[in-house]
Amino acid sequence: MTLILDKVQKKYGEIEALRGISMNLKPGEVVGLLGPNGAGKSTLMKILTGSIEQWGGSITHEGLDLKKSLKIIQQKTGYLPENNPLYGELFVLEYLQFAASLYKIKEAPFTDIIEKVGLTEYTDRKIETLSKGYQQRVGIAAALLHDPEILILDEPTTGLDPNQMVEIRKLIRTLGKNKIVILSSHILSEVESVCDRVVIIKEGQLVADKNLDELRKGQQQIIIVEFDYRVETEALAKINNVTKVINTFDFTYEIHLDTQEDMRTKVFDFAHDNELKILGLQLKNENLAQLFKETTS
Repeated sequence: MTLILDKVQKKYGEIEALRGISMNLKPGEVVGLLGPNGAGKSTLMKILTGSIEQWGGSITHEGLDLKKSLKIIQQKTGYLPENNPLYGELFVLEYLQFAASLYKIKEAPFTDIIEKVGLTEYTDRKIETLSKGYQQRVGIAAALLHDPEILILDEPTTGLDPNQMVEIRKLIRTLGKNKIVILSSHILSEVESVCDRVVIIKEGQLVADKNLDELRKGQQQIIIVEFDYRVETEALAKINNVTKVINTFDFTYEIHLDTQEDMRTKVFDFAHDNELKILGLQLKNENLAQLFKETTS
């Protein structure tokens, strides 16, 4: 089910929005699409979803050409736009039924999808009464109704609180196990938390394509954690292998360690032992930050 992009180009008049983008994407990995504003990320997603039909190069999926078989590939593609336009006056189930009718799905798996995205208790709620996080879930549910092989997510956690971010990130990682998932974001920590691979675009060109595990090799381990209460840095420094603790903002801490062993479980243990709630927990990839800086500055 590989999605193959070969020298994809797009011009707006004299402006080259995309200049020969080539990459292969396959199921089982979540690919982060990074780049500064105006790099061409939105143009690329619009081409992949069929919103833009005039472009150069080729895109194929399972041997089908996107230009020649647009409708067929669109039926295999799910898309969550950044602004996630929803009809707030509709009930959750009502909206999903409407979305299914647009896909012409006769027997949509509403129960399974609603359970998968955590909306079981909200089917009879109007969308406008839901939090931003649950509205994002509705958007993802609508994108999954036709069981797409390709899932494109544009800034899926924008505006979410830390708890909602964690939940949506877990969902995306689960979906990435058997689908081609492309996640566009301008937040490096987002990509670090969710993605297996990162591609960086600058001025319409692909300037980096790296596996995140490879980027982590040889770097000092840094854990960013947010608690529900303030903690003394000295207490966190007592965790094994900790070399430095920085209180970066309010209840958020950056913990530096001199081991390659994933120490997030030890941070969980610390929180449990001290009756704290973890609102956010992620590994910081300094090599990713350096790569982004080198390729986009």
